[in-house]
Amino acid sequence: MRIAGLVGLFKGRPHHDVGPDGRMALSDHFREFRARLLRCLLVFVIVLAVALVFRHALLDLVYGPYDDARAKLPEGTTTATTSGAGAGLLLWLTLCGFASAIITAPYWLYQIWAFVLPGLYAQERKMSRVFVAIAGPLFLAGIVLGYLTLPVALEVLIGFNPDGVTNLIDFNDYLQFFTRTLFVFGLAFNIPVFVVLLNFAGVVKGASLKAYRPWIVIGTFIFAAVATPSADPFTMTLMAVPMVLLFFASEAIARFNDRRRARRNPNSGLSPDELSSI
Repeated sequence: MRIAGLVGLFKGRPHHDVGPDGRMALSDHFREFRARLLRCLLVFVIVLAVALVFRHALLDLVYGPYDDARAKLPEGTTTATTSGAGAGLLLWLTLCGFASAIITAPYWLYQIWAFVLPGLYAQERKMSRVFVAIAGPLFLAGIVLGYLTLPVALEVLIGFNPDGVTNLIDFNDYLQFFTRTLFVFGLAFNIPVFVVLLNFAGVVKGASLKAYRPWIVIGTFIFAAVATPSADPFTMTLMAVPMVLLFFASEAIARFNDRRRARRNPNSGLSPDELSSI
């Protein structure tokens, strides 16, 4: 009985049948949410245990950009350190926890999507599937680009260190810097996807994107300058140029969708004060 009850926690089956209108009791919603959360935690812990086995390979992967930057700087300019009796254990847990969160991202994102999906309309479900199919690869592409630009960013930032002064870098701080940089790059690559979703929802028009295009391009470069960890123009350009190209693609999709919508419903874009063509 105890095993069956434990399995039931992970299944999250509703105690009451779902009505013909698709509605479910509030208690059953909480039960399903608990089950999906427990599944995510279980998968996270399993992957965390596997990551701890391969922790040295993960450390080499994360430490790689720092080593590349240090090799281009004068010898003795910078040294990575940890402090505290439990710093080593905390370092391994943080590193492997971050790796587990990234590796299990497709699973827990699917669980979030599957929990929200029954409450969406048919058109919203279609849009959400497109978002899931596009946002994931774009996020990963942003992470890869951020990883490739990290050595340049670190070299510039550490290069400001005065001559004769050794820069002691706490590795936990470096790990936070590493994760924040990759997250910013991944998130930046998904901004055009949100623009397209807003257009499909009728909030943003393609004509408006075209009218404000110069300002959006300038704003993109300003965002890249603020979001990138270093002050060098190389890293900023590597983030801004793909974002601008993705914005051009999102604008083209939005304008195409507006034309398609206008052909289906010629009066959809009229204000309340305008006369219909009918």
